[in-house]
Amino acid sequence: MNILITGGTKGIGLATAIALSRSDVNRILIIGRDSIALKKAAGEAAPGKIIPLCFDLSGLRNDDGVLLKMVSDIFTGLDVLINNAGVLITGDFDKISMDDARQMTEINFIVPAVLIRELLPLMRQGSHIINISSMGGFQGAQKFRGLSFYSASKAALACLTECLAVELEERKISVNCLAPGSVDTEMFRQAFPGYRANLNTETIADFISWFAVNGKKYYNGKILPLSTSTP
Repeated sequence: MNILITGGTKGIGLATAIALSRSDVNRILIIGRDSIALKKAAGEAAPGKIIPLCFDLSGLRNDDGVLLKMVSDIFTGLDVLINNAGVLITGDFDKISMDDARQMTEINFIVPAVLIRELLPLMRQGSHIINISSMGGFQGAQKFRGLSFYSASKAALACLTECLAVELEERKISVNCLAPGSVDTEMFRQAFPGYRANLNTETIADFISWFAVNGKKYYNGKILPLSTSTP
């Protein structure tokens, strides 16, 4: 299977890429803007299993098909897209800067939306899009101070999932959203200093890698929480 993961150089994204690379039938393309981190991530698997692609997704809104061509040069078709890249900047609602609020909205919501639209021509019938949201954006979940814009941006990604599942049904493309809770990543430790996450990246990556291949058999247009604790 041809699989593309954003945010694949560290944390959940890297662990998921490594987990998926263990299957002989998978080739994983990871996108990032740090060429050194990309090269290091690719070295975590057998040669050719994890393919690095240096591209700054924050500029995707101005893209004129360049990224589609770059991906097309590597993959003739795309079976799985995992929108994992995200930004978390904490701050009280009335004090956080608008630049930080816009950055989270852009990276956590706008970029995944534009990326899906950009790569649709490559997606085959039966392909699967997985958006990685957060329990912070899961309706009815407990919320935490300082995460208003982050949680709202992740909630928007979850709603987009439901909408695209309807729009892409005729193309036989499944779209689902996973909402992890506390996972021991650098981003989580910065947001919740001193709090011990109940899941590590390898555990959550094992589930995401299974879900990427098998989840479309059971779900479409669903937002699924992945948490045994709060946060």
